This record gives sequence, C-alpha cells and structure tokens, in this order.
Amino acid sequence: MPQRAATIVGGGIGGLAAAIALHRRGWRVEVLERAPKFTEIGAGISLWPNALHALEALGLADAVRALGTAEATGGVRDRQGRWLSRTDNAELARRFGHPLVVLHRADLLRALTEALPGDSLRPDSEVSAVRDGGRCPVVDHRGGESRPDLVVGADGLRSAVRRTLWPDAAGPRYVGYTAWRMVTEPLTDTPAQGAAIWGRGARFGYTSLPGGRMYCFATASLPAGAASGPSEYTELLRRFERWPDPVPALLAAVPADTVLRHDLYDLPPLPSFVRGRVALLGDAAHAMTPNLGQGACQALEDAVTLAPCLDDTPDVAAALRSYDLLRRPRTQSVARRSARLGAVGQLSWPPAVLLRDTAARLMPTRATLRSMTPVLGWTAPGDR
Repeated sequence: MPQRAATIVGGGIGGLAAAIALHRRGWRVEVLERAPKFTEIGAGISLWPNALHALEALGLADAVRALGTAEATGGVRDRQGRWLSRTDNAELARRFGHPLVVLHRADLLRALTEALPGDSLRPDSEVSAVRDGGRCPVVDHRGGESRPDLVVGADGLRSAVRRTLWPDAAGPRYVGYTAWRMVTEPLTDTPAQGAAIWGRGARFGYTSLPGGRMYCFATASLPAGAASGPSEYTELLRRFERWPDPVPALLAAVPADTVLRHDLYDLPPLPSFVRGRVALLGDAAHAMTPNLGQGACQALEDAVTLAPCLDDTPDVAAALRSYDLLRRPRTQSVARRSARLGAVGQLSWPPAVLLRDTAARLMPTRATLRSMTPVLGWTAPGDR
C-alpha cells in the first residue's frame, strides 16, 4: 500500500498524540498549528490511569511518568477542612494498572513534540477551511493547501474544522461557572495530600507538581464574562484567602501575574464525529468540563483508538465510521458524568450542600473506586 498522508489540525495534546500514533504506523503526517510555536498555555494536568494506558500504546508512558509526580493520597474536603472522601493512589494503580500522575502541561506537550519528526510540525499554519476535493479532502491554511488521505480536526472547543463541516451543530455552551488555574513557586513544606475543597458555589483544589511546586485550581459560579477586580489574583484572594489551610499559604506562593482564568464551556453531543475522511478528536469532538480531569485523557484515548481503526482497512471513510462507533458513546458518557459532578460540586443552597457533604462522607471508599471503573478501566485497543 502506498504511504498514506494525514493532516492534523491543531497541535495540542490530542492532535500530537494522533500524529504520533499514525507516524509510528508509517503514515506521513503534518500537524498544522495556528500559534507561532508549539507551546501549551496552562498549568498542571492530571493524567489518570486510562491516559497512561494510551501513552503506553504510544511508547511514552514511562517518559511522561518521569516528568510528573504521583501523590500517595488525595480526596475531597468540606469548607471547614474536614475530609469527605479519600483516594489511595496505590489502590488506583493496583486496580487500573497506573497511578494518577500530575505534571505541567508544557512538559507533556514537549514530550509529545519530541516524539515526532521536526518537519512534520508546522506552526503559524492557521486553517481557514476544510473542503471536499473529490478524491481527497482539501485543507486551506496559511501556508497554502494540503490534500491528504485523512484529516483529523483536533483544534479545540472552537474548532474551525467542526465549524466548516458541521455548520448546523450547536456551538459551545457555558456551564455556569468560571475557573482559575495557577502554579505556586517551590515550597519548603508542601501538603502531604492533594484535595478538592467543596464550598457553596465555589471549589478550591491543589495537588503536587515536581520540584516542590503545587498546581492549584478554583471555581466560582458566575455569569459568563463576569469582570474581576483589579486582577485575577486579587479576585482569588478576595474569594479564597479565608478558606481552610493550606489554601492561604498556597495563594501566597502564587506569582500574582501568572493566574489564568477561563469561563468553562462544554459541547452539546454531536450526532457523529466523522464526515467522509475527516474525523474530530478531543475537545473539537466532545469538549467537557474539567471535573473528572478527563479532557486530555479522552483526547489521548481518541488518538490511540483512531490509528488502529485505520490499520484494518484501506478505506479511510469506513475506518472512521468504526472510530466513531468506538469513541462517541464513551466520550459523551464521560462528558455527562463530568457535568453531573460539576453540578454537585457547585451547589450553593445550604441544605443541598449539607446533604451533598453528608452523602460523600458516608460513601465507602470501595464504592467510590467502583464508581470510577467505567472511566478509568479503559485499556488501549490490542490490550483487551
């Protein structure tokens, strides 16, 4: 079979993973990224066992694990700092084959880009349209046009590929709360356990990064586009500096000009992730809230599922239909679970908050782990 070509639109985690999976199967790949560099703007990222299984399929699990840290335990606390539930990372590894690993997004992106030939990475190549060229799709971009056998739209929540080929699909929808993300300076005394603290209409979470740093995040129920005070850091202090320890100390260690804030959106379910020889992947297909920490994890799953589908037949369109059948039900189910957890975490009516916290405190640890199995128990094609 002649060498086949794939154009990946979007140089984020999912797009790069798809490029690696295809490149290692002999495809000629190009990754079109609209930014001038392949970089990741963000803070920390949680890679759950299913994501590490996907990275294992790419031959990168050990390298990525070495870039991160795996806490011994984590869990959920209430607004007074009392534990509602805890998760043992060793038990996660025993049940699902890998622990939860946290690292900086930029480190993960670097590991992925280094696994690809340099000439396949094409920054400053914003895509304006994808169209049917008869025998092959045509991708119009800043550098000209590409006519590959396969196009993968991995260009995020506001995907140009989705907008072009799914013009009638509903756009992103605001989920009702905003999020701040930040990384502390190195600390001499880091918390022994990570946690998410549930308040009333607000949450604050923290977990360890290598080098004594901590990745922190916060949420608050606000209208979309709501203005902050003089700065996002000032707004964080106003809302969270009186929360239980170690929140005040963590906020004090955050460089004030590094706080990121994004209103959170998800994507209404699409009826299909494919159109002919074009497939959507990651947030372009199934953007979800971050409550389960599964956005990037599901994109990695997508990538290592897509490539084996294309092994089975030279008919790209038929292969993509198989990919759609495998990925759409699962990712949309995970997105629904994440939305439900976010709704619970953002409860603000005091009686509902009391009921939520009491139910979480009474749930046995084994039941919590069992409830995670449908999400974390995934294994890569060929490992089943």
